[in-house]
Amino acid sequence: MTEATDAPEDLVRAVRAAGVSDERLLQAVRATPRAAFVPPDHRAHACHDVPLPIGHGQVTTQPSLSAMMIAGLDLSGNEHVLEIGTGLGFQTALLARLAADVVTIEMWPDIAHQALCNLAGQGLRNVELRVGDGSGGVPDRAPYDAVIVSAAFPEVPAPLAGQLCSGGRLVQPIGPGGQEQVMSFLRTPTGLERSRMLTLAYFVRLRGRYGFPS
Repeated sequence: MTEATDAPEDLVRAVRAAGVSDERLLQAVRATPRAAFVPPDHRAHACHDVPLPIGHGQVTTQPSLSAMMIAGLDLSGNEHVLEIGTGLGFQTALLARLAADVVTIEMWPDIAHQALCNLAGQGLRNVELRVGDGSGGVPDRAPYDAVIVSAAFPEVPAPLAGQLCSGGRLVQPIGPGGQEQVMSFLRTPTGLERSRMLTLAYFVRLRGRYGFPS
C-alpha cells in the first residue's frame, strides 16, 4: 500500500475536482502533508479526501471542503486572518501558507496543544494559537481581513462580523449543525452581506457564548 505521505497529489486532485483552481491554494495543499495533522492511528487514511476523528466528538474538515472555504476568502497573501476552530491544524497550515499571518482559536486545550506541535513541526511561525470560546472571536487582535469559521450556526455571530474589516470576507457554514450552506460574506460599509454559497456540507455545531450552549 502506498503511504499517505507519498501521495500529496491525491488530495490535490480531490481539491481540483471540487472546483478549486487557485494555483497558490493547490500548491499549499501540495506542500502540506496531511499525515502530519491527523492522529497516528488514522495516518494511513490521510491522503483520502475524508474527515477524520480527532476526539471530543470533533472531526477534521474534509480537505477539499477546507480548500473550497479558503478559496471563498479570496486571499492574496497579505491578509491578517482569523480562524475559528483550529482542530489539529491542517487548515491552519494552508491559511498560514496563503496569508501574512493567522490567529486561530480552539476550544479544546489538548487538541490545541497537538495542533501547536503539528504546526511547529512544519516550521510555520506566522500562526498565533489561542484556547477559548471561538464564537466571540479574538477581539484584541482585530480587525481581520478575513475570517473562516469551521463550525455551524444559523447566523454569523455578531462579534465575528464586528471584527472583520470593511472589504473583508468571512466564510461560515450557516445552519443548525447537520446539512449547512457554506456561505461567503463580504463586509460592506453597511454591514455583512451574503456574497455566494460555496457548497452544502455537514458541520459540527459552533459552541460558546455566541453560538449553541456548550
